[in-house]
This record gives sequence, C-alpha cells and structure tokens, in this order.
Amino acid sequence: MSCNNSDQMKEILNSLTDNSEKAEQSPKEGPSKWWLQSESGDEWTSHSESGRAEHVRHQRDMHCLWSHNKMPDCLKGQPTHLSNSPGQTILIDTSCFQAGLMAPYQRPHVWDAFHVKLPHLYQPPAAHHSSRKTHHAQSSRWQVTQTALNSLRGNFSVGDIQTAIMAYNSSYSRTWTFEALQYYGQKVHSVDSCLNTVIPKMAKLALDLPDLIQQPIPLLRQQQNWAITLSQQQISCLLANAFFCTFPHRNNTKHGSEYASFPTINFSSLFCNQTRDLGKSAQKAQKLRAIFHYFNMVTRDSSDVLPETKPDGLVTFERISIPPPQLPDWKNQKKTLKHLQISSKGLIEKEGTGMLQVDFACKFIGGGVLGSGLVQEEILFLMNPELIVARLFTEQLADNECLKITGSQVYSIYSGYSKTFEWMGPYHDKTKRDQWKRRYRQIVAIDALHFRNPKEQYTKQNIQRELNKAYVGFKEDPKIDPENLPAIATGNWGCGAFNGDPKLKALIQLMAAAVAKRDMAYFTFGNDKLASEVQKMHHLLVKRNVTVDKLYQILKDYCGHYAREHHAKDLYRYISEKIGSKHSLL
Repeated sequence: MSCNNSDQMKEILNSLTDNSEKAEQSPKEGPSKWWLQSESGDEWTSHSESGRAEHVRHQRDMHCLWSHNKMPDCLKGQPTHLSNSPGQTILIDTSCFQAGLMAPYQRPHVWDAFHVKLPHLYQPPAAHHSSRKTHHAQSSRWQVTQTALNSLRGNFSVGDIQTAIMAYNSSYSRTWTFEALQYYGQKVHSVDSCLNTVIPKMAKLALDLPDLIQQPIPLLRQQQNWAITLSQQQISCLLANAFFCTFPHRNNTKHGSEYASFPTINFSSLFCNQTRDLGKSAQKAQKLRAIFHYFNMVTRDSSDVLPETKPDGLVTFERISIPPPQLPDWKNQKKTLKHLQISSKGLIEKEGTGMLQVDFACKFIGGGVLGSGLVQEEILFLMNPELIVARLFTEQLADNECLKITGSQVYSIYSGYSKTFEWMGPYHDKTKRDQWKRRYRQIVAIDALHFRNPKEQYTKQNIQRELNKAYVGFKEDPKIDPENLPAIATGNWGCGAFNGDPKLKALIQLMAAAVAKRDMAYFTFGNDKLASEVQKMHHLLVKRNVTVDKLYQILKDYCGHYAREHHAKDLYRYISEKIGSKHSLL
C-alpha cells in the first residue's frame, strides 16, 4: 500500500495536466489564473500559475491517501459482532431491528452509582425513607419539567427558554447565566431563523425520554471494557435533555462530588459567559448554530430528509482498557515502521474518511465543547453532535484507556479554528452503513499529556505513557485480519495548547501504529516544514531498517542528552546522527 507505482502516478499526473489544459480561463482574472472544475461539476476553483505545481503535488498526496486501507472495503466479509452479550449494552431490541423495526429494549430501570440517573426517575436523598415519598418525588420533578418544556410553544423568547430551564434548576438561580444564549437570540437568530420552529420540537423530543429509553444505561467506568449501542433517535433524545439541563446530580463537578470524575453533560456552561466578553459570546453562538442545526435535522419529518442522511441508524461507544501487564514492552519491539503518507493539506475528518480517525481528546471526553474550547476535539464534536452524548456516561480516561465511537454522523461543515471558527452550513453525510446501520466512521479518543512546561515531555516515563496511550487507541481489532486494518488518520496530537513537540509526537504515533500493524495518514494542518521533516525522518528510519525498540532506545538517550545539555540538539538531527546518516534532515 505505497505510492511507488510509477505508471499509476504518471497516469494521475498526466490526467491533472490534461485537466489544466482543458480548464476554462476566467475573463475577469485573465491568463494568470487557471480553473479546475470540482468533482461535483458545479464549482470552479481558481489557482495562480505559481500554485499549479503545489496543486499537482496535493492531488498526488491525496491519491496516496486513497490507497490506504479504508472502511468498508477493508472489512468486507468481516462480522460486525453486535449482539446482547457480556461487555455490551444495546438499547434497542435487536430482534425487532433485524425485522426492520426500531424499538427500545425493555428492562427495569435502576437508580444507582453504576448507571445513568435519568431525570424522569429522579430520587432526592429523602426519598429513600418512604416508598410513598419516593413516588411523589419522582412524579413532581418530572411534572415540573414537563410543564416547563410544554410552555415552549407558539410565541416565546430566549428568556422563556431560560425560565423553563430554571423552573427545575432553581438552586442554581444565582450561578447560571445565559449571556451566550441571549447573544445568539439577538445577533444570530435572525440569520438562522430556526429557533421558533426547532425549540418546541426539541422540547417534545426531550419529553419522549420515558418512551425511548426503557432500560438502564451503564456508566463506562474506569478499567472496564464495555460498549453501549444506542439508536440515533435515542441519542438525540438524551441530547435534548442535556440541552434543557434536565439531568440530575450532574451540575456539581467539585472535588468529592458524585460525578467529579465525569464530564459535564447539561448545557448550562454553553449558555453562559460570565466574563461578559462579547468575543466569547460570539464563539459560543457559532457552537449553538451547529447544535440547533443538528436538532433541526433530527426533528424534521422523514419526508423532508434525504434517505441516505436520515438519522435512523445506530452508534456504538466502546471503552477500551488494556491492563498495564498487557501493554507493549517497548524495548523489545522488533517491528519496523509501517507506511506513512503525510500532507500539510487535508483534514482528518475529510481526507481521512474510512480510516480510524484520531480525536485529540481531553481525559474528560469532549473537552470544552460545552464551554469555551474550540480546537480539534471540540470542533469534531460540534460537527458530529452525537459524540457529545458520550459525556453522559464516560468517566475520565485513565492512562491505559481510550474511547472508540463507531457510526456517528456528520451534520455540519465549518471554517476556521479556535477564535476564527464559524459554522458554515449543513453537511449531507452519505457515508455507507454496516449491517447494523452504523456509518463506516470510527473515531478513537486518546488524551495526550498536558505539559505546562514543554521540557517535561522529554523523559522516559512521559514518552512511555504517550506510547501506551497511542497503542491503546490504535490496537488492532482481534476480529479483523491484520492485513485489512483501516489506516490511522491523525496529526499533531497533544500539540498546541498541550505543548507537545510535533516531531516527537509524530514518532510516538508511528511507533504505536507499527506495533498495532496499521499504516498512517498524517495531516500537519498547513505546516509544510513539519510535513517535510517528518517525511524525511520516516524515510530515513525505514531505509536504515530502524525497529521500534531501537528508536525507543534512541529517544531514551535523547532524554538524557536533553537533560544534560544547555543547548540540546534538534531531535531529528540527534536521531539521524545516531543511526549514522550522512545527510542532515534539517
């Protein structure tokens, strides 16, 4: 699976040349521009003559990415193994599903520390003393919720949404603020014009909870291997309840509280902007645009939704934990690096379609998606809002754990990053589905270490931790032939705000991928220099037949060098010298 087939590459390059010769010349721009028609045939992209070579290189790189193993082609003939069995909870009735019907699986609810505490089952502490009081408490809080949400019909304002939410969250009246939601109503609502139609549908969807969820949802606790499969409709119902902040016991995340080790799930933190910074409110308003578009799509009549994008499938959330004794002994791994295709262009979620896509996660899954965060993980969750429901039941990730999500749907497109992020519009997801109607999209959440001082990453302990974390995320599925494993789509994991060295992180991921027997597509998000340096280093390591254990030893040696020397050598220069390269990589 390399891109060394010269005949094939010549054909591609010739095709690009032919296209450029046939391209239309824009009368406005003159001869300095050349135009290529997009695949859809309805858009034209302009390129300067000086950028033509770069475009050809990009097309060549994209062809190399296409040659990687991808779902579903690499999984043909492989069983999906979705059934009610130990280690899995499936919230739909599988027998009905196989008969073409979608119905919730029915089992008695429980209220304990091992399952999600659903709002219509709310039990305050005093309820344990009397069954009669318990019944009264259960009905009263849910009845208040029903009354409040049913009031959001006809003509209502953003203030009415706030009033409804506070009706059953009165204890937070002094701490919860709604500046960002109000900003959306004042500045953005007139553009989207969907609030008045979607909010009543969201309220109805939230109140359908007792009908749609009819069995306990387990909490994915640390050091437990367990998978939860829900229908997209069930997910939308749970997220509607999260939007209206109905989940009990989930608003206090202080140390020692019941859910201190879980992410927040109620949307109260997305609505507020206690700094009163208009820039923050504007950013959150863009998040709300993505959220409201999602709910607009999942509450539309079936006749209004394209069949291939109708959210009527399943999504699986799987917590994977590998006991420390079963993690690789990195000093004895004799494998050489697998194939790498690296590009400064492209996106994990787009050009990495069909591959195992890496979520640069926070240990609290979703990071700041319901707060102020707007980097890779948060954007991923906003474009795929079904991922947000993982916050409801996923405890923070330990060093030997990951969360793998199979089947989520993309609903939106965006532009920008962080402060420049903007919701751009709908995305019609045509990704194929497996036999359980899960889309062939698999995302793995792995959290990198956050180095407040970047120097801290150059220690044996921290390098080993990152190797283990990446391996847990990349580890091969025992049900799939190793030759058919989808490639990994990743990039500068743990860099940026977490202060990781992208050169080191690239090598760590390549080492973990080699042991996990997967090829890799690596996106540097516009950093041409980094792409070139990593590509050259990978080429050198492969050419010199440097195995994972040898590279691990070199990295350990570099940690000692880095600690001793006031002016330490560049990592890649150090490695090239260690393996006897006659040519500098820099």
